[in-house]
Amino acid sequence: MSGLILSGRELAATIRADTAERAAALTAAGTPPRLAVVVATDDASSAWYVRSISTAAVKAGIVCKVLDLGADAEVETIRATLADLSADNMVHGIVLQTPLPAGARLEDLAGAITVEKDVDGANPLSLGRLAAGLPAYPPATAAAVVAVLDHHEVELAGRRAVVVGRSTVVGKPVAHLLLDRHATVTVCHSRTPDLAAVTSTADILVAAAGRAGLVTADHVKRGAVVVDVGTNPTEDGGLVGDVDAEPVAEQAAGLTPVPGGVGPVTTALLLNHTVRAASTLA
Repeated sequence: MSGLILSGRELAATIRADTAERAAALTAAGTPPRLAVVVATDDASSAWYVRSISTAAVKAGIVCKVLDLGADAEVETIRATLADLSADNMVHGIVLQTPLPAGARLEDLAGAITVEKDVDGANPLSLGRLAAGLPAYPPATAAAVVAVLDHHEVELAGRRAVVVGRSTVVGKPVAHLLLDRHATVTVCHSRTPDLAAVTSTADILVAAAGRAGLVTADHVKRGAVVVDVGTNPTEDGGLVGDVDAEPVAEQAAGLTPVPGGVGPVTTALLLNHTVRAASTLA
């Protein structure tokens, strides 16, 4: 018996509606929410994602400005741009798109984004505040994982959760978010011996390693809920996740699809964070 497909599309639509309502109220009050996306890459998949953010922002009533600095932008140019946007009272949310030019590191540059405008949780201070239980915007993808689980009424308290991947974009922040919801959390990574021995103990398994097909049915306990965060491009222009979907779906109680699972919720939450920031900063 195949597990349930845990779609994120309905949840994303609900979040978008809330965002549009908030944005309209702010605009009527004289503070139209504004998002700035800083780009320093010519990566095709990155360009597609930025276009999708811009399109969704316009539909939600958010002003979205894309600042394309070029794939050869200097580190100090990127840093100065982020600092200027942080100081600009007309900007409420800032995103630094990856990948970055050679020699540029997200964790170094994102420190120039003030926490109040860090709507995608890139500044290390935001991650630190998240770990300490203080107010901060979590990375939208990490927040989307928990939002999808909540939407499908997956109990988190007291459950054993295993996260595969330790990035500051997904793995570490989603571990903190699950801990805050009283799950017992294990984080696995490239040096975890016998990965399947650990993941097969999970009631909730989050795959966020960025490796297509890494998680197979052998990695999944029967009846577990599996959240696939992977977005790996295929030769035919499609996307596949980190999970070998068909056999895992036979083993799991529920599985998020790729595409259509965490992805649409991520974009919706990024824009929702922007209107919340605009409301706070107004």
